[in-house]
Amino acid sequence: MGSINQIRVIRVIGAGLIGTSIALGLKNAGYQVTIEDEDLASEVIAQSLIGQVGPIVDPELIVVATPISTIIELVLDLANRFPSATVIDIGGLKSEVVAEIEKFPEIAGRFCATHPMAGREISGPLAARGDLFEGRIWIRTPTNRSSAKTISQASEIISALGGKEIELSAAEHDQAIAGISHLPQVVSSLLSATLIDISDRDIALAGQGLKDVSRLAASNPQLWGELLHGNSAAVLLFLKIFANHLDDLSTSLQNDDLRKTEEILQLGRENHERIPGKHGGKRRGYWFLPIVIEDKPGQLAKIFDACAFVEANVEDLAIEHSPGQQSGLVTLALSKIDAEKLFAQLATDGWKVHQPRESMG
Repeated sequence: MGSINQIRVIRVIGAGLIGTSIALGLKNAGYQVTIEDEDLASEVIAQSLIGQVGPIVDPELIVVATPISTIIELVLDLANRFPSATVIDIGGLKSEVVAEIEKFPEIAGRFCATHPMAGREISGPLAARGDLFEGRIWIRTPTNRSSAKTISQASEIISALGGKEIELSAAEHDQAIAGISHLPQVVSSLLSATLIDISDRDIALAGQGLKDVSRLAASNPQLWGELLHGNSAAVLLFLKIFANHLDDLSTSLQNDDLRKTEEILQLGRENHERIPGKHGGKRRGYWFLPIVIEDKPGQLAKIFDACAFVEANVEDLAIEHSPGQQSGLVTLALSKIDAEKLFAQLATDGWKVHQPRESMG
């Protein structure tokens, strides 16, 4: 949090995953926070999580954390009811919201659209985490009339929650989100839907790859339906490109054109390097260390004890269980130097550890 706080009292509207996580984070940062929701059960849970007691006082800043379809009406209503309060939203689309609010100049001056690039595939207040936004990109999209005070207060909230602020126009935001957020959701959901004809026996054989790629399919269909339709023009452009790649791959398989298939896969591998790594920074060239573990308590703890002993920093890990066997495979991602140090230590300690490698495959 900055050294000078402009805000003390904050009101969060919407007790879902994001709203409750914001309330938890701000409460932990020392703000006076209240939260409410039209769903009484969610409201009670969220208020209990933040320890809300006593009467609700007039807020200095209001966070609208509700579904896309409700944001415009709520912002206008709340801004009129609390004429001295700054209002921000955290919705996943910006063009329509900003355009509608800009029709009301006075309110537009006290409003700043925002969007934290954080979430989970599970929803609701019980999934909330106060540290959900630590180190995550948080997009800020002011209106054409947002005052310096409004923007400053929005930035204070983002900073207090550990977000990394970036400013985009509404059009820039929606175009970017279509590719980096909406397309992955569609691909994950369609992949999962395609598995419908695979038997339960065969699904049980799934390793980490299927689990990773299908993870987003567990997301809320109603929420994502609104987002996809609200940003349909931008999403359709990416879906057309994706469909072209699928057609190319289908053709190469039908023609038994191995060279073309490898070309398509190589393009994906090369472009993968552009995806940010840990903390949003440039992706590092990690090495991967496979370790066979027994399926019993304490195995991971012992591995991490070895990491601490040789001062090896684990950047990521994947865990797979072998069907029908009392063993599993843990693959750690580390720098090359750390992978070599840890390999030597684990081998000395008697672990079934394989030589570090440059790729998972």
